Amino acid sequence: MTRYRVNLEYDGTDLIGWQENRQGPSVQSIIKDAIEKFCGLRPDVVAAGRTDSGVHAISMTAHFDLPLDNEANTVMRALNFYLTNQPVSVLSCERVPDDFNARFSCVARHYKYVVLNRSAAPVLNKNRVYWVPRTLDIDAMRTAAARLVGNHDFTSFRASECQAKSPVKTLDRVEITRNGDEIVFEFSARSFLHHMVRNLVGTLVEIGLGKPYDIDEIFAAKNRSAAGPRAPASGLYFVRADY
Repeated sequence: MTRYRVNLEYDGTDLIGWQENRQGPSVQSIIKDAIEKFCGLRPDVVAAGRTDSGVHAISMTAHFDLPLDNEANTVMRALNFYLTNQPVSVLSCERVPDDFNARFSCVARHYKYVVLNRSAAPVLNKNRVYWVPRTLDIDAMRTAAARLVGNHDFTSFRASECQAKSPVKTLDRVEITRNGDEIVFEFSARSFLHHMVRNLVGTLVEIGLGKPYDIDEIFAAKNRSAAGPRAPASGLYFVRADY
């Protein structure tokens, strides 16, 4: 049995997310379909993160096992052949030791969130940004974001259906930069709660619009209703996983 590690790029606009189920096309099901067409097998494909419907990936790491001895480049070329016209592409492939696990071997995960901050609605990037037509106060958002860094109870920023055993997480980095009309939020941590990044961005955007949210009070409340609304999936990107 050979274990392969792949890095995937995908557009999540028309997908139900990473996880395979009967509700529609997912990243996992599309990759499994390509593997099955390649070698007649349908192995489990494990990812560094399970992105939601509408969320994109710049480089999502995943692994799977095959009872084959193919070179990694052969597997990559075969999968991309069967992924033609699909919203998923294999950027790289390598053979790895059996103890490598895309999910559990990961030591850090990185996300970015893109807000289009201009009066005109997006056309070319319609499903790839969060459009906020009112001017955002980037300094106010940066000040609030600094309070998010560190080890905290993120109960107020987790989804009600989150299955994590503990709401306590360590957020290693939050950076907010502006490039023309785009404001980019970058987050790094070993792991995140369900909807955590989108809830953080939604709250920071409200602060940028002048809403009186206080990060310390939100943490203390330990209640989802204390924080701002969840930002849409369209602006969220899984950037990479570190090992």
